[in-house]
Amino acid sequence: MAAVAQRGGGHASRRIRTTWRSTMDSSLQLTFLGHQTWLVEGDGHRILVDPVLGRGFGLSPELEFRVWPPREIETGQMPALDALVLTHEHLDHFHLPTLAALPKSLPVFTGPLLPSPVAEAIESLGFDVHRIDHTGAIRLGELTMRLYPAGARTLFWEDRVVQPVAQVTGGPAVAIGVDADLSDIYRDAVAEGREPMPRMAIVSNNSQIAPEGTPGSDTNLLPGAGNVRGRKSGLKVLNELLLDYLEPLPGITDVALCGNGFLPANTPHGPYLYADHPAMAQAANQLQHLFTVHGPRPGDRLTVPAEGPVISERVDWVRIDEDFEAEQRAAHEAFLAEPKAPPLAPIAPPISDGGTALAELDEELPRLGRELVPTSAGQLAASIHEYLDGAPLGPRRILLVLRDAPGGQERHYAWDLTTAAFTAVDPVDLDEAMAVYPFGMVLFFQDFIGILRGQVQIWDVAGSSMQCWNIGRPLDSLVYALFAIYGEHQRPELAARSYAYALGHIAGTARRAG
Repeated sequence: MAAVAQRGGGHASRRIRTTWRSTMDSSLQLTFLGHQTWLVEGDGHRILVDPVLGRGFGLSPELEFRVWPPREIETGQMPALDALVLTHEHLDHFHLPTLAALPKSLPVFTGPLLPSPVAEAIESLGFDVHRIDHTGAIRLGELTMRLYPAGARTLFWEDRVVQPVAQVTGGPAVAIGVDADLSDIYRDAVAEGREPMPRMAIVSNNSQIAPEGTPGSDTNLLPGAGNVRGRKSGLKVLNELLLDYLEPLPGITDVALCGNGFLPANTPHGPYLYADHPAMAQAANQLQHLFTVHGPRPGDRLTVPAEGPVISERVDWVRIDEDFEAEQRAAHEAFLAEPKAPPLAPIAPPISDGGTALAELDEELPRLGRELVPTSAGQLAASIHEYLDGAPLGPRRILLVLRDAPGGQERHYAWDLTTAAFTAVDPVDLDEAMAVYPFGMVLFFQDFIGILRGQVQIWDVAGSSMQCWNIGRPLDSLVYALFAIYGEHQRPELAARSYAYALGHIAGTARRAG
């Protein structure tokens, strides 16, 4: 499918320091706008990939994950756009308030597996959504962008991702490796000469490593669990991004880092560890000479020419919020100097209708019990027969702890293998629970109900207000089980509720502004 090469209205075009090159120029320009948002320019045309242009992202203003490094984008001064590309539906890529502010004449391109509620939410704003696969292309003059599917080894919650590859005819190609294993179809096309070896790869650093003692989706509460040294190593992050990920593309000469570009909710430590990409790039360039690594900050524009080095310059319509950045860096350093485990706090709105919420919980628990069975956690729980003291395990293998339920109490539910259902049990303290149950999860009642009501998504809760323990591998954690059970691919009706919730906030903001 070819793109409609019309220019989006509503955005005044303003040149940066350099004048626009002639239409015979085959270079690509890539402006980094924060986290994983990129403006791709070539042959006088512009495609905005995964547009998040506000201060942060999230379903509502009350739950905002602030983009890091913090920046302000003067959207009225952005160059005029020709098309939008959405690689997938996770909220750090799919930001309804940004889309609501963009011209509705812009075509939105995405892959064939995007969940239907996502496309419907975008269409409700007035856009046309075009699904294309890797056999088609977005063509704007001599600028071409193909959307390749995620690699076969990609974990299930990212397997709908598409990975853009951009090129101006006769010029260098740039592959944007978004949130997934490198596309097998793309790597085969390069190996067989059907696609050129890319000059540059943009890789996503999604390590999201929090300092010791703070909640994280990969934290295992069991004493001594997990490979702490490996998990916290910046060298390990660089090895995975630059050597393992790029091994199938040996001709690459330049790499740009992005990702890890937001502040986690309810945590006092500021940015994640290893989220300073200029510093990561500098270290990578000192440690290897296979390619040049770039660590752009928001507002940096990388020009990838047919020949010669990649050029970096600043655009004048993106400003770093230096005061907020300095404040968060100071908080980061202070926390590392004297870490203190923060208490868990809920992120969903408070519940005012406790009776109704309890009825919703009672309705959901049987479904949750059944859907745990085929998960990795459920299968491992069923396969073990002894636990810490070597005594035989009974049928109850997983504990669900819901904090601050109506009445201010904790509610505990045990998952029973003989019924595949949760049964209410007497509350016990966490140490005792971990000694009895090989798997467990602790989250707030209002967050669990918030997931069911579309006020938060499982991704929000898992990274900031939920704790788990498990035996086995990290992927055997109940966090990943809940990703499978409550993700957009498995529960599209919950996704639709969450987008309706976000759209309601947008409509309310518009009414107040009007």
